[in-house]
Amino acid sequence: MRIVVLVSGSGTNLQAIIDAVASGELNVEIAAVGSDRVGTYGVERARAAGIDTFEVNFKDFAARAEWDAALLSAVQRYEPDVVVSAGFMRIVAPSFIDAFPNRYVNTHPALLPSFPGAHGVRDALAYGVKVTGCTVHYADAGVDTGPIIAQAAVAVQAGDTEETLHERIKVEERRLLVATLGELARSR
Repeated sequence: MRIVVLVSGSGTNLQAIIDAVASGELNVEIAAVGSDRVGTYGVERARAAGIDTFEVNFKDFAARAEWDAALLSAVQRYEPDVVVSAGFMRIVAPSFIDAFPNRYVNTHPALLPSFPGAHGVRDALAYGVKVTGCTVHYADAGVDTGPIIAQAAVAVQAGDTEETLHERIKVEERRLLVATLGELARSR
C-alpha cells in the first residue's frame, strides 16, 4: 500500500509510521511526505529517512482554490492508495476528498463524534469527561465527521492539564494510527 503523509508541524505521527515501516511492523511504502508550510520538522524527518518530500506553502497562494489545486496535484503525482493526515492542520477542499474517497485518513485527539475541531483535548477537559481518547477516521467534507475506522480510550486523571492529557493521547494516537494503517494494508 502506497501512502502519502501530510504534516504541518513536528511530525511525531509521521515518525511513528517511519519507525514502524523500518522495523517491519508496518508493510506500507511511504511514497512522499508533504506539508502546507516551509521548513517543518516533519519534512526534515522524512528527508532524513530518505523519503521524497514536497511543500505546498499555503502563504504562497493568493487564493485558497489555487492552493487546493496545487496540493491535490502534488499528492496525485505519487499515486497513493491512501493519504494520511498526520497532524496536517488544514481542511482540504471537497475536490481533494473526492479524489481520495475513503482513502484520506485523519487522526483526531478525541473520541469522535464528541469534541471535533482544533481543540478536542481542551474541549473534553472543559466538559469534564472522565474518558477521552483518539480517533482514526476517513476524512470527509465536514470537520472530523467522516466514518470512524478505529478509536482508543485514554482516562482523564485528576490534575490533568490540556498538555499532560494531550501527551498521553498522542502516545495512543501514534499506536492506533500505525495499527490502523497495518489493517488497511492487509485488507487491500
